[in-house]
Amino acid sequence: MALTLTTAGESHGPGLTTLVEGLPAGLELDREEMNRDMARRQLGHGRGGRMKIETDTAEVTAGVRHGRTLGGPIALQVANRDYANWEERMNPWPVEAEIPPVHMPRPGHADLVGVWKYGHEDVRNILERASARETAARVAGGALAKAFLRAVGVEIRSHVTQIGPVVIPEREQPLGVGDFEGVDADPVRCLDAEASKAMVAHITAERKNNESIGGTYEVLVFGLHPGIGSHVSWTERLDGRLAQAICSIQAHKGVEFGDGFALAATPGSQAQDEIFGPDEDGEGIHRHTNHAGGLEGGMTTGQTLVVRAVVKPIPTITKPLRSVDLSTGEPAKALRERTDNCVVPAAGVVGEAMIAFVLASAYREKFGGDHIDDVRAAIAAYEERIGWVGARARA
Repeated sequence: MALTLTTAGESHGPGLTTLVEGLPAGLELDREEMNRDMARRQLGHGRGGRMKIETDTAEVTAGVRHGRTLGGPIALQVANRDYANWEERMNPWPVEAEIPPVHMPRPGHADLVGVWKYGHEDVRNILERASARETAARVAGGALAKAFLRAVGVEIRSHVTQIGPVVIPEREQPLGVGDFEGVDADPVRCLDAEASKAMVAHITAERKNNESIGGTYEVLVFGLHPGIGSHVSWTERLDGRLAQAICSIQAHKGVEFGDGFALAATPGSQAQDEIFGPDEDGEGIHRHTNHAGGLEGGMTTGQTLVVRAVVKPIPTITKPLRSVDLSTGEPAKALRERTDNCVVPAAGVVGEAMIAFVLASAYREKFGGDHIDDVRAAIAAYEERIGWVGARARA
């Protein structure tokens, strides 16, 4: 059973469309929960003026009746309220007004290579679709994937771990679902109060310097069953699929699982997660560590999935970099538009959505089912077969 997510739309066009196919019938959806994720994507100190215009919601136009999925494709629409200010420049149809083309590509954006590849002269024909505004449509689709995962006992959370040079301190104990209470109320979605203050101060200072700021965030997934994904083919290895999904998000330049890059300097005896048999507490086969981040051999281990992503400073900055006027070949300053100067807190919400989609897709492939009750029954049979009921790992 394949699960697919397709988005369409431009940053300043009439709106964004999301099409999700492959979810089972009977899945209960919560409109407020879906729109809460849409609002969370707009959070974070460092966002620009666009977020004062948009109040994103996902309107269902197909595939759902009375709050439950029907088993067919689900269509969602996210309106671009800013389109009212761009109607002449972004109208799908010819307009009478003279619309000046954009000829100054931004370093670090899709602008230059895009016009070469697709044969355009106006950079706006590229930048509108390449814009991270497209992630609003991904978050809408990801909310459906989250609803499916929640129905089978899986929860996803994220938090910011670094902005610029400011890094959160190392934790002595692994995070649990309850530790994320109130994370969205923090101005940078950080779980450490002192680090949060320093992050906010750094963003503010760099905004005054006309700079954009990058950072890292962490996504944790709780309640996963072991054996999601597969070792038998490189296309089915879950870590590869998750890495591709994260790196497909605009401005993302790196991803790691568990201890990730730190394992390069770790002796092998300390890099693996040793396996222990059933104990007196009634716990089955389990582990005391999670260096692998919940993945071994391309499959989930049943431990918490730990994914960290690197977000570079976005290329649209208020201090334009050097570029070239494509119409003349002469030196020029890159395009300057209204922009954020830090998107890391919002990027974590997008990361949640993409991870949710990949995991939901892998669950659909493994357990199938036309109705959500069929899925639950298949999962229960699998738990019984592997003896995993009540044997969730500690780490």
